[in-house]
Order: sequence, then C-alpha cells, then structure tokens
Amino acid sequence: MTQQAGVVTRQHGNPYNIFILVLTVMSLGIMFAMLLPVTKEEMDALRLYDNLACLIFLGDFFYNLTGARPKRAYFVTGKGWLDLLGSIPSFGVFNVTVLFRLFRLSRLARIGRLLKGQAKKELIADIVHNRGQYALFLTLLLIFIVLTVASLLVLQFESAGGGSITTAGDAIWWSIVTITTVGYGDFYPITPAGRVVGVAVMAAGIGIIGALASILASLLVSPSQVEKDEAADAAADAVAAKNAKDTEAQESRQAVTDELAALRAEITAARVELTQLRPRLFAIGQVDGVPGGKVEEQRRRNLKFALQAAAQAKGRHNAGQAQVFVKVCAAYVHTAAGQDVITPLCLAGKAGAQPHQRKV
Repeated sequence: MTQQAGVVTRQHGNPYNIFILVLTVMSLGIMFAMLLPVTKEEMDALRLYDNLACLIFLGDFFYNLTGARPKRAYFVTGKGWLDLLGSIPSFGVFNVTVLFRLFRLSRLARIGRLLKGQAKKELIADIVHNRGQYALFLTLLLIFIVLTVASLLVLQFESAGGGSITTAGDAIWWSIVTITTVGYGDFYPITPAGRVVGVAVMAAGIGIIGALASILASLLVSPSQVEKDEAADAAADAVAAKNAKDTEAQESRQAVTDELAALRAEITAARVELTQLRPRLFAIGQVDGVPGGKVEEQRRRNLKFALQAAAQAKGRHNAGQAQVFVKVCAAYVHTAAGQDVITPLCLAGKAGAQPHQRKV
C-alpha cells in the first residue's frame, strides 16, 4: 500500500500487474469473438470463459476497494467504477453487458503506464528477485489460455468433422482432462486438426504440471543455499555501505577541523603582524598631532635642505659639515621618523643658512 496526504491505496507487484494485463487483453479478445457469427455451442464456451474472467476482475476490484482509505480514493479518483462496470458478468442473460468489457481499457491503460514507467534493468531485476511469483502467475495464465484456445478449436474442428466432441461442455471437459494428462478416453478428437490440437494440449499440460509441482516444492522446502548466500551477500553489502558512509563522514569532519585550525593560525599571524606594524603606522600617520600629509611635506623639505646644505658645505671645502648633512640624509632614509633627527644634526653642523625648523 502507498500513503499520500492521508490517502491510502493498494499497490501490486509486477507479477500481479502483468497477470491482470494479459488477462484483460485475453478477455477483450473473447469479447470480440462473441460479436462474430459463431455457433450456439461456441457462444456457450465463449460466455463461460468471459464470465470466469469477470469473476477474476470482480475479485480484483473488491481487493483494491478494501485496501483503499477512503474508498473514494480508488472508486472515484482511481476510476474504480470503470473496473466495476467492466467486471459485471452476463451469465447468458444480460447480453448487452458484453459491451461493458470496453471499460476494461481503463485498467489496461493504468497498468500499462505503471509498467512503462519502469526501466528494463529494474524489471529484469524484479523478475530475478520475485521469480516464484512470476512463475505462479505465468502458469495460471497459460492454463487459462490453453483451455480457452484448445476447447474452442477442438469444438470447431470436431463438430464440423463428425467427431464426438460437439458441445461446449464436452470440449471444456476434454481440454481439462487432456491438460492434466489424465486422458479418460470418453471424448477424443478424430479429425487431423483436432488431434494436432490434442498433441499441443498434452505438451503444454506436461510443462504446466511440472511448473506447478516445482512451485509447490519451493513453498514447502526450506530456503536453498543460493538464497541463503544471496541474503548473506545483501547483509554484507549493507554493512559495507554503512561503514563507507561513516568513514566518509568522519573524513569530512576531519577536513573541516583542519581547515578551521589553518584559519585560526592565519588569523593569529595576522594579529601579530598588525601589532608589529601599529607603531610604525602611528608614526607615519601622525607625529605630535601633525596630520600625515603635512608630515610628508615637512620631510621632503628637510631632505631637500639637507642635500642643499651638504652640497654647499662641499663647495666651501668644509668636509666636516658636508659629512654631517650626509648623515642627516642617511638618517632620514633609514628612520621611519627621520625628520626628528634633522634639527639636532643641522645644529651640530653649524651651517651658515639654517632651515626653517618645525618640529614634526
């Protein structure tokens, strides 16, 4: 069952859906055959198989209806009322109900959409996993198809060739006896075409009986070693998948932890570097309350004056004074606040023309 927004509907597996799908196609073929000009005996046989299919479809309708919550979820929304109309038996009284079989096209389209939405690989895997259910429904389909086709064909061949099988009841009885490989011998085909049909029914009966016996044996005996191995492999795969998922999650957490540690180290290094640069930035940005722009201007003026003074001292052949001003220039270059040493050095050099002094 599936539940969506408080609505519960019964869902079937692929084996059941394929069984209903093939049976629907078969019943539609029987309906078209009933519309053809056939004999009374052939019509009786067709009507019997049509009513049998109707009973199966009625069981499917009530099975789906009882599994739906609320009931209108299947009867109205799921178009279950079309399934009901297409499942009403005629019993040879209400012949007009044969046309109601056209409502089975709704069931045919619904199951077709379900099967079409599955990939081929998924369908093959489902067949391998649920092979017992597929074998059971396939065997039931073969029984219905063989009985229907064989009884109609032998009835037509034998009634026209003067055989002993001349009624619908005799044809159906002969088909059941032959498919079970019993062969009472009270009815048997005498025409060549009828005997060919008999051989085909015998061969199909052997396969069907063997399939039913194997299905019954698989239900009674314990699970085979292959199934046990498959279950063990599935459990091992589940454990391995869980371990791989846990390992991947742990590796992901470790990677996040390492990345956070690297970020913390970078932030700490940036803080240390900022602490070291803060005095120099303060000296460059502001000295004794003078804005940074004026400080740079005063630096350039002092440096220009020192260079000029050094050149003048050299021109007067005053090596000592020139050396003083060269030291001033060197101090300006190598000291962040080089302008602070210009004034005392200039005074020590006793230059003839003193610069305009301004403490920066």
